[in-house]
Amino acid sequence: MSRSIDLNCDIGEDDSEEGGRREAAILPHVSSANVACGLHAGDAHVMRRTMQAAAELGLAVGAHPSLADRAGFGRRELPVDAQEVYELTLYQIGASAALARSVGARLNHVKPHGALYNMAARNRALADAVAHAVRDFDAGLVLFGLSGSQLVIAAGELGLKSASEVFADRRYQADGSLTPRTEAGALIHDVEEAARQVLDMIEHGVVRTRDGGEVPVRAETVCIHGDAPAAPRFAQHLAETLAQAGVSLRAVGRDD
Repeated sequence: MSRSIDLNCDIGEDDSEEGGRREAAILPHVSSANVACGLHAGDAHVMRRTMQAAAELGLAVGAHPSLADRAGFGRRELPVDAQEVYELTLYQIGASAALARSVGARLNHVKPHGALYNMAARNRALADAVAHAVRDFDAGLVLFGLSGSQLVIAAGELGLKSASEVFADRRYQADGSLTPRTEAGALIHDVEEAARQVLDMIEHGVVRTRDGGEVPVRAETVCIHGDAPAAPRFAQHLAETLAQAGVSLRAVGRDD
């Protein structure tokens, strides 16, 4: 029996020449691209250029909305209420869909970024706000959320298709949450360790935690981050490792 997994990357977050080269080197090795929507990184030009590059490679194009926090790259947990989260998310999805359409692509999914992602993972009111924004714009969009999170639960209760996400380059806490970036050892820099973690999550449905234990996960899409210098090498190695294990890449929400 053939197996498949979605390999996604957060992208469109660096408009420098070096960043453009790095992101271009990642795209051939993933199946989905989550494009920053301008509030934590990127702008209309970067969004459109990134979407066009992804579409030309046949990748699924998704929106990567965030809190309005360019200074903190969207990774600071700011005081926001559900209404603000709903409006910010809806606004960014709309802009993303319009730009995707302009390059002949159709928006496939939505994956919150940074602090918004983590807050919606544990706060049901914020999870509901994100899920309602997705549904109210286009109920056919797939909502990406941390495996086992409130966001995935909220999507299911609204009848949305969701994708339970796991991370190749992040370490996990005992409760299944991601280790905060502010803590030492939060990121995995070794490609072999990242590949082993991904295979464990796909094949066995578990991830090892920092305290030496294991927690169950549902792996429907695997994330790597595009802002790391080694991201192209990570993406290529993961894609090759998955292929060797008999796992093909296929975007969630698409049958082609």
